[in-house]
Amino acid sequence: MTALTPPAPSTPHLTRWLIRLHRPALLFWTAVIVTVSGVLLWLGGPLADASADAWRAYDACQASACRYDQAAILRYKDVYAYTTYAVLAAPFLVAAWAGAALTGREVETGTARLAWTQSTSPLRWFASRLALPAAVVTAGTGLLVLLHHLAWSAGKGRIDSLKSWYDLPTFYANGPVVVALALAGLVAGALAGLLRRGSLPALVAGLGFTGLLWYGVQLAMPHLWTTSTAVVGLRRFAPAGGGLGVDEGIVTATGAHVSNPTCANSENVECLAFYDKFDAVGWYRDYHPASHYWPLQLTATALVLALTALLTLLAFRLLHRETARRRAGGPA
Repeated sequence: MTALTPPAPSTPHLTRWLIRLHRPALLFWTAVIVTVSGVLLWLGGPLADASADAWRAYDACQASACRYDQAAILRYKDVYAYTTYAVLAAPFLVAAWAGAALTGREVETGTARLAWTQSTSPLRWFASRLALPAAVVTAGTGLLVLLHHLAWSAGKGRIDSLKSWYDLPTFYANGPVVVALALAGLVAGALAGLLRRGSLPALVAGLGFTGLLWYGVQLAMPHLWTTSTAVVGLRRFAPAGGGLGVDEGIVTATGAHVSNPTCANSENVECLAFYDKFDAVGWYRDYHPASHYWPLQLTATALVLALTALLTLLAFRLLHRETARRRAGGPA
């Protein structure tokens, strides 16, 4: 009699099993998203209104009598900082979980290999581990970024102490690059779980990769779009051109630009000697104006997503090679 091969579990079955296995993490993620979203709505609504009223009262103050709600201003400032860093922490949270629990724990305990030897191929197993978490991570971080951008926008022109668009934490928390970094952290953590064969090493590897990627994005971001340049004569103050600064220095008599950000607005002895050495006639500043915000964000997001796709392809190739080696009777 011919033995019957049991049918492979359907995708809905794998999804239900994944949800059951990681239900505590899903509930925790949901609680984080709901909590931070609620605080962001509070920030962009009542807190922004109270801070704007306080600043309006402060700006109308006379020298002899000034009454305004300083607590409202400070409260808005503190809550804004906390929520901004909460949004920025999302990619690291995802990477840590993906490395420690999404794949690392199953590989460490052997349940992954047990599933591979039964009716689920390693490639299908890994795909099921990425698809649903990727959707959940995208939805959660996307919501936080949207609400943060709306909360920040609610203070424009109303709150004097509002962070500028090019303030680095604000710049990243307001745009889709955080979502792309969270997806990269998910794939990096899952890949680390396959390679490190242990929850703790995979957690550290996932966090380390995400941190290095974020550092690389910060280094590359200013150079992903053509800068604007502001030039003024050599005087006490540095050149105008408010925005995300890239480089600044002096303009020589020949029109050449010599980078020296430390002397852009200083008249100490060392700087005066520097000006004389290069025959300085003015200052220049390379920067990104506000109109460059979305080109920078979208270009960086596309690059991070491309790297994420390469990591995913690498993970599938490693699993495919492992599967082929096992079928050929090679060493584990």
